[in-house]
Amino acid sequence: MQVTRILAVRHGETAWNRGTRIQGHTDIELNETGRWQARQLARALQDEAIAAVYASDLSRARETAEAVAGPMGLTVSTDSGLRERGFGRFEGHTWDELELNWPTETLAWRKRMPDFAPPGGESLLQLQARVVPKVMELASRHPGEQVLIVVHGGVLDILYRAATRLELQAPRTWELPNTAINRLLWSPEGLSLVGWADTRHLQAEDDRLDETTA
Repeated sequence: MQVTRILAVRHGETAWNRGTRIQGHTDIELNETGRWQARQLARALQDEAIAAVYASDLSRARETAEAVAGPMGLTVSTDSGLRERGFGRFEGHTWDELELNWPTETLAWRKRMPDFAPPGGESLLQLQARVVPKVMELASRHPGEQVLIVVHGGVLDILYRAATRLELQAPRTWELPNTAINRLLWSPEGLSLVGWADTRHLQAEDDRLDETTA
């Protein structure tokens, strides 16, 4: 049985990441650090055999994916099914603002209540039901090959849980850094974890940016 190797990557940093504002479906582009991270990612993956590149249709993911795909002569296929969790009324706000204005809803979010959805947004159950089948579908197109999928922190959290069989409400003990390289395997039986949060490419010296501040 042939498997599909998946490189699952979070987009580069945005101004809202740095400002701790909830992005969700709001389309925020990469900032200068995020573009540098995307270039470093492209260098890290330049010798990888990648059959196809998929990305969320939000610009921060698409731009990150294009940084890798362009030098390889590949095109990026975007899919709204790979979008971040929709946070509805929460989008654009910081944690402090949420706790001040909607303390009950914010507590439900912090506790990872699977069926809780911010007003106008998605629950974790809805996110899971959207993301896992979509990634399985994309991976199933490439048995024996490797694909790059550029997505968002919430999407990667769901994929980690799917690959390790962890419940949605289990506390998170793993990191989701911008442009970290995460490796998964797909087979018809599901996803499995190979490696997580490889950020060695972000430790490279750069004459413009200090990554420790990113």
